[in-house]
Amino acid sequence: MTFAPDGLTSVGGYPGDDVKGGELFGKVDRAKMAEDLYAAAMWVKNRPDSTGKLGVTGFCFGGGIANSLAVRMGSDLAAAVPYYGGAPPAADVSKIKAAVLVHHGATDTRLVDAWPAYEEALKAANVPHEGHIYPGAGHGFNNDATAERYNKAAADESWKLTVAWFNKYLR
Repeated sequence: MTFAPDGLTSVGGYPGDDVKGGELFGKVDRAKMAEDLYAAAMWVKNRPDSTGKLGVTGFCFGGGIANSLAVRMGSDLAAAVPYYGGAPPAADVSKIKAAVLVHHGATDTRLVDAWPAYEEALKAANVPHEGHIYPGAGHGFNNDATAERYNKAAADESWKLTVAWFNKYLR
C-alpha cells in the first residue's frame, strides 16, 4: 500500500510545474504541513488493511520530511529512505527507531559534507542505517524530468537499494 501526500494541498495542490510549485511553497504554513504529513502517515499505518509496518521516502524537501518523520514517529516508523534530504538536528537523532537508508549525489557537497555527522549520530543511537554517495551525481539525481540533474546510473542503483531496504524492514 502506498500513499503520496501533496505538501501543497493547503494552497491548492501541486500545479504541475516545478517553478509554480516552488512559488507556492512560500505560501504554505510549514507547521500545518508537518502536522498534515504526520497525520497522513499515522492514517496509513492505522488503516485496517495495513500491516502496521510503515516506511517513508522522500526526495529533496521530501527527503528532509522523511528524516523529520523518522524523528517524530519513533517506533511507529519501521524504515525511512531520504533522498538528498537535510538531516535532522543531531540532538533529535536518538528519537529515531526506524532503519534509515540515505542517498546523496557526490557533487551535492552541502549534504555530502553533513552526512558524516548524521552517520555518527545514527551510530551513537544504535539506529540501523546505510548511506550511499553516488559519484558524478548531484542534487535531484533521481528526477528524470530534469535532464540536467538526472543521473540514470545513480537513480537505478539507489532505487534498487531502496526497494531492498523496504523489503527487509517492512515485510
